[in-house]
Amino acid sequence: MNNENTPKREHKDNKRPFNRDHKGGNRPPRRFDGKKPMGQKPAGPKPEAKTDAPKPVKKQGGDPRIAALKAVEDVINNGAYASQALDRALSAGKLADADRRLAASLFYTAIENRLCIDAVLKRLSQADDTEAFVHNVLSLAAAQILFMDRIPDHAAVDEAVKTVRRTGREWASGYVNGVLRNLIRLRDSGEPLWPGRDEDGAAYLSLRYSVAPAAVERLIAAYGMDEAERLIAFAPKSRTTCIRPNRLRIDGAGLEKLLNDNHITWHRGTVPGSYHVVPEGSIAEMKGYREGLFSVQSESSMLAALTVNAKPRMQVLDACAAPGGKTCLMAEQMSGVGRIYAWDLHEHRVALIRAAAARLGIDIIRPAVHDATQPLESMLDGMDAVLVDAPCSGLGVLADKPDLRFRANEETFEAMKPLQQSILDAASKMVAPNGTLVYSTCTILPQENGDQVKAFLETHPDFELDTDPRNWPETLRDRIGDGMVQLLPGRDGEEGFFIARMKRRRV
Repeated sequence: MNNENTPKREHKDNKRPFNRDHKGGNRPPRRFDGKKPMGQKPAGPKPEAKTDAPKPVKKQGGDPRIAALKAVEDVINNGAYASQALDRALSAGKLADADRRLAASLFYTAIENRLCIDAVLKRLSQADDTEAFVHNVLSLAAAQILFMDRIPDHAAVDEAVKTVRRTGREWASGYVNGVLRNLIRLRDSGEPLWPGRDEDGAAYLSLRYSVAPAAVERLIAAYGMDEAERLIAFAPKSRTTCIRPNRLRIDGAGLEKLLNDNHITWHRGTVPGSYHVVPEGSIAEMKGYREGLFSVQSESSMLAALTVNAKPRMQVLDACAAPGGKTCLMAEQMSGVGRIYAWDLHEHRVALIRAAAARLGIDIIRPAVHDATQPLESMLDGMDAVLVDAPCSGLGVLADKPDLRFRANEETFEAMKPLQQSILDAASKMVAPNGTLVYSTCTILPQENGDQVKAFLETHPDFELDTDPRNWPETLRDRIGDGMVQLLPGRDGEEGFFIARMKRRRV
């Protein structure tokens, strides 16, 4: 599964209070201990109204709560990816920078805690058929009440009621008000909102961290309860976006100057050429982005592409290429000399690869709609290198793709293994003798990673794992072991990624 997305989240206020404190450790749930509820009005008499007071100035721009709600609806109702849904909502909302940050914070808090919020709302409502729109309004308000310190309770309730009224749902105003008032009372009662850890470990992790039970059960089976909780609970200490320079147009020093000249906060990443930035607005609006001077790509995704070790004049296949970040990085490694074939199953995703290559000024990429489970006869035994960044469960990137938290299900997990096997088998047929095959995923489940590679090698004796450190990125050379690397979120400073590098023996 690819994880280099278009501009990532921009929020600064989202604290994930059930998961982490300001130092990155665990802390108990906030405000379920019976302490004074927030949002109370200060004591004392109200100031007398002044008849000559000026009329309030109408706020310019859009409403951040409406923008957040639209993004939530896009994810829940349309199956959109979180980052893309938010980007669309912010672009349409015409918000000031501060309101953009608020909208992003509201949105991600609601999405990251979706399962927990749904479970709590279900306890407070007798209606099993609440209209989807009303439920999303309740979810957004519940996110503010349960998880966000800076928004008073009364503001969250009032805005939710106004929203349903504004959309012609006067009938729902009393219902929304009642559910949210009951939510505040439940929160302050100190009553547990999920089973205890010792009572039901899987249910505890699922509701406390809003991760689907199917994913939790597999992580516990693979890593044990304690490590599974650490992996699920991981969240970066600060929210940044990782970018890298377009090697064909600018070097690291040039990108650093560009960032400094535009007063962008940044620091270097672990992978050479990676930079973590904190932009004020959308990445797409940063100077240099439209000109193709840099790309958005995570460090783990960069490492998967760099492991191919692409060189000028090579013939390379990126079998599952969209949205194109790895493809473009390999093309830059090749200095724009050679050929890269980039496939995806869907035309709209292939269009993303074309757009990325055009923006970066790369002309050696040949995007095409093609099923990667089917080898192309004209390429048999002809590729110097093939990258299979396989579709996967994505459990290594939950911190950056919160919609994956609640979308995981048994059917998805069961479908992954045969699909990955089919793609690996087809890809191997197109690797030239002495050529390279790289298999990567953005998950941390052994059955999709090391187990998958071992099974492939048993049925393809002409391939072997490559343990030569000279062929691997410098960042990974002390971790390659038997030719496979599993990066774990939190432990390795990267997203959860798996990478295996294999060589085909000479025939």
